Amino acid sequence: MANTAEEYDLETGKARDIFFKKSKDYGTAWRILRPSSLTDQLFIKASRIRSIEEKGSQRVNESIEFEFIALINYSVMALIQLESPFRFGEEDIALDALMELYDKHIADTKALMMNKNHDYGEAWRDMRISSMTDLILMKLLRIKQIEDNDGKTLISEGLDANYQDILNYSAFALIKISNEKTVE
Repeated sequence: MANTAEEYDLETGKARDIFFKKSKDYGTAWRILRPSSLTDQLFIKASRIRSIEEKGSQRVNESIEFEFIALINYSVMALIQLESPFRFGEEDIALDALMELYDKHIADTKALMMNKNHDYGEAWRDMRISSMTDLILMKLLRIKQIEDNDGKTLISEGLDANYQDILNYSAFALIKISNEKTVE
């Protein structure tokens, strides 16, 4: 049986490496984005994945794997923005502190995943990647509704839980894609 914790670390490690390198290239320019703008960026990425899945082809040479990695990184950005909103005129987060925040959110989300995996018995392993894409899109529609409600919910999970679920489904999709490549 596969070791989910190790596979998760491998896939989120790839995302972390890209996040770190882009942060070195661009700094924290993304911090200007409001959480709703990050939600829209997540929606664009997930919509592209679904479009490629439905059409069976693509014209832009960026793989679905790269888009799932982007979903992980944009989810972490959104979690950081919820926790530490950008304020004009203040010094922004230094790279070392940013990577500590990144690691904290990945660790928190991994802990949530491990707890859910215990209860659900790793049911995600029997899911189709296209179903994961649909669940991500559903979570994004929920987030948009919560944002339209000024972040308030009556009974449902908040924004952070939905971003964490998107991150976890993206990691699961990457694990499944990697495992499929290994079998070939």
